[in-house]
Amino acid sequence: MSENDPSKTPLFQAWQKKVLAATVTVLCLITLALATAGIIVLLANFLSTFSNVLWPLAAAGILALILRPLARRLERHAKISPVMAVVTIYGIAAILITGGAALLVPLLFQQVNDLIRLTPELLEGSRRFLETHLGEPFREFWQTHEFDFQAISDELAGMLQSSLPVLTGIGQQFLAFISFLTGLAIIPIYLFFFLKSTHEPTADLENQLDFLPEKLRQDLVFLAREFIEIVVSFFRGQLIIALIMGVLLSVGFTVFGLRFSLLLGLLLGLFNIIPYLGTILGFAITIPLALLQPEGGWPLALSVAGVFVTVQAFESWFLTPRIMGERTGLHPVAIIIAIFFWGTALGGLLGMILAIPLTAFLVVFWRLLRQKYLPRPT
Repeated sequence: MSENDPSKTPLFQAWQKKVLAATVTVLCLITLALATAGIIVLLANFLSTFSNVLWPLAAAGILALILRPLARRLERHAKISPVMAVVTIYGIAAILITGGAALLVPLLFQQVNDLIRLTPELLEGSRRFLETHLGEPFREFWQTHEFDFQAISDELAGMLQSSLPVLTGIGQQFLAFISFLTGLAIIPIYLFFFLKSTHEPTADLENQLDFLPEKLRQDLVFLAREFIEIVVSFFRGQLIIALIMGVLLSVGFTVFGLRFSLLLGLLLGLFNIIPYLGTILGFAITIPLALLQPEGGWPLALSVAGVFVTVQAFESWFLTPRIMGERTGLHPVAIIIAIFFWGTALGGLLGMILAIPLTAFLVVFWRLLRQKYLPRPT
């Protein structure tokens, strides 16, 4: 047979095959990216629509997973029923909350009251600070833009005439607040039934997925258990770390004489449930306050900054390695990017709170995918 026989001629040349393979790969990646984006958008819309139903369930579920080992220990060591173990946990929580409220609430109310009374003085202090450091340009700006109280009064009158949309918005916010309180009140009920149950969340999952191939079924069960473990370890660790950081910040602020030290320290510690958020907000709030409070100035501002640096270093080098270990395995830059990404994708605070466990889970999922389903070409 002739070497020029058309039946022996390959359909594609070698370079054409490479181009075709690269094109198919790019198209697959684009399709995968679009599918992922679509899933995220659908998930965000789902969470937004049903958030009032889902967030109390999610909060109760996470608390139940965190407290489940304590409930099981009480059952074994005290030889009591699951219901009595849950009642005991609730009793301990009630004592701790009542004692903490009795100690802290009067101090917090006093500091909030002081903040309200000190606000005019802080505003005047900010004017003096800007005038001192900006000089003539600020004085000219201030004189040019002096408050015209008659104009303000006329403006308020006009606003009142067109205030119906505003009042409608306030009504909607009030209903949302009532819905939030309702969700908050129902969390202990969900938590009671979750803790009372001795059934492990993923115990029967493999049987429920018996319609899938065994290999795929085992991988899905593994991923579900990994996700639960990541969520539990993250929130348990972050709650402990946030509490410790709040106490350390409050003590540090008090030692150096920053006003409202208890209020600010506890709030900023609470915000550190989202990594780095408390520190970022803390610098934005406490440094100006240290500069503008009556007995403040640059020495106090530098001292407050030193408190933040010390507490953040203690958290990064000691607390997180000891409490969290390397469970998430994420670089600090990856954590910051994840917080902003999931905060945008899932619509704000909920996404920021779930950013780290979701990202850590995706890392585990990708490693499993590469190891078992995307082997390297030999």
